[in-house]
Amino acid sequence: MLWNIDLTLVDVSRVTRAAYADAFQQVTGRRLIQLPQFAGQSESEIFFDALARNDADTGSDGGDGGDALLAAFYVALASAFAARRGDLTGQGRLLSGAAQAVETLASRPDVVVQSVLTGTIRPNAVAKLAAFGLEGYFDFEVGGYGSESYPKGALVMMARSRAAEKYGKAFTERNTVYVGDSVRDVAAAKRGGARSVAVATGRSTESDLRAAGADLVLPGLADVPAVLRGIGLLTMPSAS
Repeated sequence: MLWNIDLTLVDVSRVTRAAYADAFQQVTGRRLIQLPQFAGQSESEIFFDALARNDADTGSDGGDGGDALLAAFYVALASAFAARRGDLTGQGRLLSGAAQAVETLASRPDVVVQSVLTGTIRPNAVAKLAAFGLEGYFDFEVGGYGSESYPKGALVMMARSRAAEKYGKAFTERNTVYVGDSVRDVAAAKRGGARSVAVATGRSTESDLRAAGADLVLPGLADVPAVLRGIGLLTMPSAS
């Protein structure tokens, strides 16, 4: 089971934006005036989009200068986010049904592992879930993160490979599920070889998610029995 984090399990958008603004100004010397698109994007995509939107494209031509700037941004972002950990529960929220779904899946003997597949860098991904007491349900070692600078589809494949190596079990499209909230999450599942459960808790509507080809579309995670039933049907041996 792979989970997207932001707007799938939690909504900590205000804290994330504030941390981005601080980190961006620290590494570029410019204020973050125009916000980039966050939904379904990795940290590297968001950062370079922000550079272009805010006329701060200094050394970000894809060479060593851009790589160094991105690395500095990751460090600054982790620091800025850590400084705001106390704000996560006050300014953010756990989405309805998220905790129950994760906890119930963790108790099922047929679910080998739960991890994350997120555009967020790893320390911030852990912090977001830890703020709401969910970190113990995930194996963060086998997940995929925005700091790896790969498309999400490639991250799905990498997560499957990491889990297979660690757990000695083959993870295929028939027994891997990715839960996300954007059309890009659906596309990542298709490219990376996973079933997709799409929840309309972000900017993508149920119609958008169906049109993108999600295997299962739900309004959210609040109806936990429906979530679990859908995952079970998608991973049945007879599922096509």
